[in-house]
Amino acid sequence: MIALGTAAPDFSLPDTVSGRTLSFADIAGPNGTVVMFICNHCPYVKLLEEDLARFGRECQEQGVGVVAISANDADNYPEDSPEAMQQNAQRLGYPFPYLYDATQETARAYEAACTPDFYLFDGEGKCVYRGQYDNARPQSGKPVTGSDLRAAVSALVLGLPPVAEQKPSLGCNIKWKD
Repeated sequence: MIALGTAAPDFSLPDTVSGRTLSFADIAGPNGTVVMFICNHCPYVKLLEEDLARFGRECQEQGVGVVAISANDADNYPEDSPEAMQQNAQRLGYPFPYLYDATQETARAYEAACTPDFYLFDGEGKCVYRGQYDNARPQSGKPVTGSDLRAAVSALVLGLPPVAEQKPSLGCNIKWKD
């Protein structure tokens, strides 16, 4: 995982919904920014995807920008193609851009390891959280709450120190190209 305090790596990626190319500055909120690496086919992401739409709206109401990025190899995982990403984002009502990292350079710059993987940056673009959404896992019986990431966003917005306990995210590994 990138170290706390690391500056957000910039990117220039196409949004699968609007067709616009966006950078970190384009999605950054005045109070901070959430960057999440997700995909369509991973059961860990499917478990969270409806709550992610709610979470995105909550963040935006607090002045926190949100972006989702998929870096999976769409040739070998067609469910993660830009067209399928667009359909999924529209079906779920994602209020944030869903970008496609075809070269996988952005995922590597963020040291993303799995889907889902979450990063929170402060208003200066410095990393204050990297870790899990919550303790829910497929077949765990635990409810999806987003408690870990929501607590980190709340602390940031309230001007409190970063959340002390940051558990790494768990999910499907990113499908790297050969």
